[in-house]
Amino acid sequence: MRVVILCSVAAAFALSAAVSVARGGDKVKVATPGIASDIGFFIADKKGYFRDEGLDVEMTRIDVSPQMTAPLGMGQLDVGAGTVAVNIYNAVARNIGLRVVADKGSIRPGYGFSGLLVRKDHIASGRFKSYKDLKGMKIAVGTFGSSNSSAVNEALKKGGLTWGDAAMVEINFPQHLAAHVNKAIDASMTNEPTATRAVQEGIAVRVAGNDEIYPGQQTAVVLYSEIFAYERPQAALKFMRAYIRGVRDYNDALAGGRIAGPNADEVVSILTQYTFIKDPNVHRQITPPAIDPDGRLGLDSLRKDLVFFKEQHLIADPGATVEKIIDPSFAEQAAKQLGPYKPRGE
Repeated sequence: MRVVILCSVAAAFALSAAVSVARGGDKVKVATPGIASDIGFFIADKKGYFRDEGLDVEMTRIDVSPQMTAPLGMGQLDVGAGTVAVNIYNAVARNIGLRVVADKGSIRPGYGFSGLLVRKDHIASGRFKSYKDLKGMKIAVGTFGSSNSSAVNEALKKGGLTWGDAAMVEINFPQHLAAHVNKAIDASMTNEPTATRAVQEGIAVRVAGNDEIYPGQQTAVVLYSEIFAYERPQAALKFMRAYIRGVRDYNDALAGGRIAGPNADEVVSILTQYTFIKDPNVHRQITPPAIDPDGRLGLDSLRKDLVFFKEQHLIADPGATVEKIIDPSFAEQAAKQLGPYKPRGE
């Protein structure tokens, strides 16, 4: 296996076709943005879990999950690493064959991978004291129509406010830093590692983690192409089994809201190798994402987010439901075959 970083999706698949002849095994093509919540893929690759299942897994770097949608539908990709967003619902409504199959990132107590940041001067002046003070503020989200936006909506609701009570702007997470410094925004819902950096540099104050604002939120998911899932179900199950083994190893590395468990050094080393964050200390300092050790999806959260997306008039199919986009059977079967998760040391 190798990680390929390419400028275009088309180039990625051209390369995949070229190397497939030279390799044996059951090939599985995976797209990943190369972020921390992809750790289940990375551990399964590094520790040979895919190889144990007889799979030849090739990962291609695609930074934006909507760019994975069409290739998944056409079977040019088998597996994708996506965020919970309207593009999944709208793709399925257009009969693009993909399914949400497992957890890849979620929120649980102590593991709020994103946080509500408020400019430091607003804290010092008393402009912000509680959620109700978000009224009239300019708030940055990573992407409209995403779980990130829905988390901001939950923060507003805690202050008795609605989405229209604040001015929302869409800014990529790394650019939240400059936006705070330049006073272009008042607050933001910012993912790691940018959230921790903003606090460490004294740019903003993390007034609440997403584990406080929206506990149990499903933020990132594993996507399967329907062609992969239903024409190659055994390979799809093998992939899921290896993935869940990787996720369980990751859970063993979590302790106290950090990567500080028994095998933390191993997991930090893998993250440093596979993600764009090459400083191991950063991985140790930030709040890591939670991932269910059985790959279970947070269905209540998905339903709540879908209601929000519909309220924003972002869903093409008024009859869209969570059940239309998911297939948890692969994770359920893989977890059953692997047996109950037993944390290391217990």
